[in-house]
Amino acid sequence: MKISREIKTAILVISSILLFIWGYSFLKGRDLFINYKTYYVEYKSVEGLTTSAPVTLNGLVVGKVSSININYETGTLLVELQLKTDFPISASSVASLYEPGFIGGKQIAIVPNFSDKTLAVDGQKFTAGVKLGLTDKVGDQLAPLQEKLEKVLSSTEKLISGVNNVLDQQGQKDLKLTLAELSRTIEQFHKASISVNNLLDDNKSQIKGVVTNFNKISTNFSKISDSINKADIGKTVRNLNKTLAKVDGIMSGLEAGKGSMGKLLNDDAFYQNIKTSTKELELLLQDIRLYPTRYINISVFGKKNKPYIGPKTDSTSTINN
Repeated sequence: MKISREIKTAILVISSILLFIWGYSFLKGRDLFINYKTYYVEYKSVEGLTTSAPVTLNGLVVGKVSSININYETGTLLVELQLKTDFPISASSVASLYEPGFIGGKQIAIVPNFSDKTLAVDGQKFTAGVKLGLTDKVGDQLAPLQEKLEKVLSSTEKLISGVNNVLDQQGQKDLKLTLAELSRTIEQFHKASISVNNLLDDNKSQIKGVVTNFNKISTNFSKISDSINKADIGKTVRNLNKTLAKVDGIMSGLEAGKGSMGKLLNDDAFYQNIKTSTKELELLLQDIRLYPTRYINISVFGKKNKPYIGPKTDSTSTINN
C-alpha cells in the first residue's frame, strides 16, 4: 500500500506537535506518559524553591514540584506537587520545606502520619511545614557570634583610639627607648649567663667537693638524728622534771623556814647571834694580835706569871668605828 505524500506530511506534523507538547510538559516538570497524583501545599515563603524541585518521602524521591503560584488575596504561595508512589500517604501528612545543603536549593519532604489510616486523595492540600536547613542553622549559630564580634571590634576600636591618644610622638620615642634598654638588658643578662657557665665549668671540681661534703654532713646529721631518736628523751625529760620538782620543794622549804638552812635564812635572832659571835671572835683575835702576853706567858728562869692587865681603851669601839 502506497502512502501518499500528504499523509506522510500530516503524520510528521502531528508527531512534531505531540513531541513539542511532551517536551514542553517535561520542561515544565510534567511527564505525560507517567500517571502522577497531584497534591497541593501552601507556604508563606518558598525562598530557594524552584519548579522541578524534588519531593522526597523518607529520603526517597517520589515526585517533583510542578508549579508555584501566588495567592493574591492572602499573599501565600500555592505549590503543586506531582507524586508517583504506591506508598500509602495519609491525609494528615506534612509537607516540610527544607534545604538539604549549601548547593541545590530547597526541596519538599513528605512526613507521613502513620497513626492516621485515612489516605490522601488526588488534589488534596497537605499541611505546610518548614525545617531549618544547614544554612539557616549556621546563620542562627553565627548570629550571636556576630553580635559578640561587633562588640569586640567596637571595644578594639576604642582601645586602638586610646592607644593612639596615649602614644603620641613623645610616648613613641619613650617606648622605643624602653625597648632598646630592654634589649640591652637581655644582652647583658646573656653575657652574665655565659660568665656564670664558664665559672661553673672552671670550678666544677670544687663544686663537686662541696656537694660531697654536704652529703657527708647530711649523712652525719642523719646518724645524729637517729641516735637522738633512739635515746630515751622522754625518760630524761621526766627525770629532769622530777629533779626540778624536788629542787622546787627544797626552795619552798627554805622559804618556809624549814630545817637549819631555812631557819638560818628566815630567823633574824639566829642571824643576830651569828653576827654577834663573829664580831666577838673578831675582837678576840684582834686583842691576841695586839697583846699576846695576856694569853701566852713563857718563863724560862722560873719567874712568876704576870697578872693580866686590861687594855686602857676597849678595842671594840675601835673595830666598830
